[in-house]
Amino acid sequence: MFEPVAARYDGPELEKGILDLWRREDIFGRIMAEGAARPKFVFYEGPPTANGRPGIHHVLARTFKDLYPRYKTMRGFHCPRKAGWDTHGLPVEHEIEKELGIFDKRRIEQEVGIASFTAQCR
Repeated sequence: MFEPVAARYDGPELEKGILDLWRREDIFGRIMAEGAARPKFVFYEGPPTANGRPGIHHVLARTFKDLYPRYKTMRGFHCPRKAGWDTHGLPVEHEIEKELGIFDKRRIEQEVGIASFTAQCR
C-alpha cells in the first residue's frame, strides 16, 4: 500500500530533488500566473538591514516574511512578493553626498549642517 521508506534520511539530497522539480516545472511562476485572478494580498518586504551585520534575531523576522505569503497563497490569495526599499534612507543620503562631493559625515555636519542636509534628502 505504501512505498518503502529509505532506511537512511538524506535531507540535503531530498531538498535538491525538490528544488530541481520546482525549477524544472517552474512551480513558483505557475503559482503566480494561475493566481493572478484571485483576490490580491501584497506583502511588501522592508529593506535589508544596512546598519550592521545580520544577527540571529533576524532569522525569526525572515521566517515570518517567508511563511506568511506562503500561507496566504495556500488560502487562495494571489500574493506577489514585493521587495521594498527605504527611499528616504541611505540610498538618498548617498545621492546627496555625491551631489555635494562630500562623503565624510563630520564634514557634512560642519560645512552643510544637519538641517540643510536633511532638507536636501527630502
